[in-house]
Amino acid sequence: MAIVGPGAAPTRTSALGPAAPVVDRTPADDRRPTRWTVGRILLTVVLVGFAALFLYPLVWLISASLKPASQVFDNSLVPETWRWDNYVQVWAELPLLSWMFNSVSIALIAAVAVSVSSSLVAFGFAYFRFPGRNILFGLVLGTMMLPGSVTMIPTYLIWKETGLLGTWVPLFGVNLFGSAFYIFLQRQFYLGLPRELFEAARIDGASYWQLFWRIAMPLSLPSFIIVFLFEFQAAWNNFQGALIYLNGESVEDFTAPLGIAYAMTKYSPSAGGQGDYQYVMVASLLVTLPMLLLFSFGQRYFIEGVATQGRKG
Repeated sequence: MAIVGPGAAPTRTSALGPAAPVVDRTPADDRRPTRWTVGRILLTVVLVGFAALFLYPLVWLISASLKPASQVFDNSLVPETWRWDNYVQVWAELPLLSWMFNSVSIALIAAVAVSVSSSLVAFGFAYFRFPGRNILFGLVLGTMMLPGSVTMIPTYLIWKETGLLGTWVPLFGVNLFGSAFYIFLQRQFYLGLPRELFEAARIDGASYWQLFWRIAMPLSLPSFIIVFLFEFQAAWNNFQGALIYLNGESVEDFTAPLGIAYAMTKYSPSAGGQGDYQYVMVASLLVTLPMLLLFSFGQRYFIEGVATQGRKG
């Protein structure tokens, strides 16, 4: 029972006698209002400035997409003449739906392929112990030191001999064999898992595939999603690969980055166009939105992955 007297702190009594007064253990920081010191104000100003700096290109793009052709490059963030019909006419001017479908399909296949293949290889390096494992892993990491310009021509010749030029396969085929960076990233996650879990599962009769699929994969889901998002973005923005392997085919077969480059040439006055760059701005904005939504969805997995690595350290 609590006994409270005038001006006295509340106490509790028991069979052994009165206990110590009840103390309010609410942290003092929770009861104090935020103090805006000079350092905090400067930090806020710097952060707001960098946020505005990074948001400016997006705001400019949105503004340019709502202008007529004569005002696209006037550098004004508020259009003098609002042209909402640009978002309707762009579908008739450009095969944008086909470009986005091609990009989404290729990016999904590429992301799934490299995520699964890299996870399998990473699990092998993390779980199995065999002679020369570290040397072999070092050779895998060594492939990251090769510039893409060195392997571009040999890779092109390989796909040419297979007769797959002009198809989607060269844009995701190499992902079937994993990526050195993703293998390294996911191996670090697997090394942080308790080995006793796998040993107990082996005693219960689990196969190596079950160790990977039922234990390693669920526990390292943040790393898998991070790899998937990274590769999806890389495949979505892969202009060079589409230019090499798809250029010269039907315009409807282009990916979104290659299609936007085609639109820039189509509307260029030097190439006989009318300078209708507002359609290019609309297409660029519509192509950017899926990436913004995707990374908004995967933001918590990025944070979880960083936090997991921090706890391991």
